[in-house]
Amino acid sequence: MSSSCDAAAERLAGQLGFSCHDAHPIVTFRNPFGLENSTMPFLELLIIGGAVFALVHAWRRWRRDGDPVNISLWFASLVYLAVIEPPLYFPGWFGLEKHVGLIFSHNVFTVQFMYDRLPLYIVAFYPALSQLAYEVVRALGVFARRGLLPGSLAVAFTCQVFYEIFDQLGPQLKWWAWNPGNELVNEPSLASVPMSSMFLFASVSFGAMTYLVVRLVGAKDGRGTLTGRQTSLRTVAAGALTPLAMSVAGVPSNAFRGGDHLGIQQAILGAELALVWLVGLCLLADAWRARRTDPVPVASPLFARIYPALYLGVHIVFWLVALPAYVAATHGITDQGTPTGSLWYTVLCAVAATGLIVAVIRATTSRRAAEPVRS
Repeated sequence: MSSSCDAAAERLAGQLGFSCHDAHPIVTFRNPFGLENSTMPFLELLIIGGAVFALVHAWRRWRRDGDPVNISLWFASLVYLAVIEPPLYFPGWFGLEKHVGLIFSHNVFTVQFMYDRLPLYIVAFYPALSQLAYEVVRALGVFARRGLLPGSLAVAFTCQVFYEIFDQLGPQLKWWAWNPGNELVNEPSLASVPMSSMFLFASVSFGAMTYLVVRLVGAKDGRGTLTGRQTSLRTVAAGALTPLAMSVAGVPSNAFRGGDHLGIQQAILGAELALVWLVGLCLLADAWRARRTDPVPVASPLFARIYPALYLGVHIVFWLVALPAYVAATHGITDQGTPTGSLWYTVLCAVAATGLIVAVIRATTSRRAAEPVRS
């Protein structure tokens, strides 16, 4: 058995409908209309298209407005991906098999890298979502009005609500599969999704990366604006340091990992997620009030007005496609043998995401209306 396809990886691949044996080490291409189910090519189009849209927007922010934060955040997301993902796919290569083990496995999509472990849409997912969350929060004026730390916390909340709409659905539609044999990492869970992933990957990572990028790249040196080399090095540093921030944030729950402490760990993770919601909702309410009482002039990017709504709308369609099997599931397992996510949490996230989208549209519309007509 090859080191890239151990017993756990082989088992998960079989559940997803493919074999991990003889996979190409670099890249594999497949027919987008011959994938496991019909939602997969549309998911790829949504995420990869969003990443390209985000890159165009970030480039315009840098070249037209002189703000390097967006472009730095886009590339820092890729650095973060390069640091965090390989050990998750091949824990044995990094000496983590006993401490972490195989946590999950992606299904095979149209373009697949690294022995079929890394889909292209996942590469695109990080810059697309980081840009989505940052632009929503920036458009609401949280950074300008409250500062870097509250703004980064608002990004963590925004990522939580948009990420989990996707995260709670993926296993049912075979976009990926969690390893049920890895109880050390994948328990406790909310339905089929590990709570540690919900907190660390869906919130802490994006909030920490945003804080690091804005702190390192948004600043200036003693001579003024950072040089291109300084910006590049700080971008790499921000992406590489993000997993360290996740490790620190994971200490409280990891202290009770394993043994008979599952209930304590669940309570800690639940409290941490509740805190993300509490802070996020307070900042959202503050942004709604500030629109009338303390407006801050913030640019109204096309990306912030279009992509979050498109992302949410397409995922609602995906959920409608999955809903009949979800309703017919027995003990959280569909007739196709796939685990379901949490519908109530997804609805909660969708309501919060809708509130953020409406707030951005209202804020940016009012600001555009207040701007003088330019000839």
